[in-house]
Amino acid sequence: MNRIFSGIQPTGNLHLGNYLGAIKNWVELQHQFESIYCVVDLHAITVPQDPVLLRTSTIEVTASLLAAGIDPKQAIIFNQSRVPQHAELAWIFNCVARLGWLNRMTQFKEKAGKNRENASVGLFAYPALMAADILAYKATHVPVGEDQKQHLELTRDIAGAFNAMVDEEFFPLPEPQILGQATRVMSLRDGSSKMSKSDQSDYSRINLNDDADTISQKIRKAKTDPDPLPETMEGLNDRPEARNLVTIYAALADCSSQEVLTEFAGKGFGVFKPALVDVAVEKLAPVTSAMRQYMDDQSYVLSVLDEGAERAHAIARPIMQDIRERLGFLGHSLG
Repeated sequence: MNRIFSGIQPTGNLHLGNYLGAIKNWVELQHQFESIYCVVDLHAITVPQDPVLLRTSTIEVTASLLAAGIDPKQAIIFNQSRVPQHAELAWIFNCVARLGWLNRMTQFKEKAGKNRENASVGLFAYPALMAADILAYKATHVPVGEDQKQHLELTRDIAGAFNAMVDEEFFPLPEPQILGQATRVMSLRDGSSKMSKSDQSDYSRINLNDDADTISQKIRKAKTDPDPLPETMEGLNDRPEARNLVTIYAALADCSSQEVLTEFAGKGFGVFKPALVDVAVEKLAPVTSAMRQYMDDQSYVLSVLDEGAERAHAIARPIMQDIRERLGFLGHSLG
């Protein structure tokens, strides 16, 4: 079976964009691939973190994955810092990758902004660690959204460069696993901006811990336009907020956006929004309920992370030892 790897930041307070853009797909992919899902706490510290909050967020994100339906017996779930091969391989890849490759990464430019000279080296080298995350397990597939495609291309470049260096096809060149609907869920207040925890308005997003009343209120207040829904997707080309709500409905209802328009064509948002509330509450209420139960029993969540780290380490350690031998390192790693 092919092996899939994907990671999620321990930012806490996951929202609908995280769920529809990644987690919902991970639940389905765990039955199609040998699946490794990682809470990437090493990536998190590329920017300053409160240690107490980082620990809490790591537990909360893990609880969210379990609540959404990821089975720890089926998939491996762990936090990145527990498996030392990630950091060791990242350093090796820092010595394989070229500055020119990393300079092309647009996400660093976006995150560093005008403060580039004060950004951490870790933030700049983030893609090399991401490559290590994937290749430490020789993953064959990686689920990616639009904002990570460039990093996966770099991973393939690094794998190819390492293979050329050791003169064998040691690493696979991981393939993108294109996600389904709603890979890019937009803000409820601005259809041109991605749904984000960093948005100042809580009404811009639906959090996975929102109750039914809060979900209803946020959807009813979501920005729209005065026109009825069209019959085809082409009719949404210049209507980003309308397109976003239709896409969210389709992803939650497991149907196509065109099927949603076929049902609601000619109807206004006074009809569509209540229907969206119903499907959102129906799909998200069980996740929210399960998540609260897991947060009330954090010992179980911690046991999942413990077992997952052991399983991940069992895969990564022999691969890392093979890498060490090819590089001429003496002896075995103690990690």
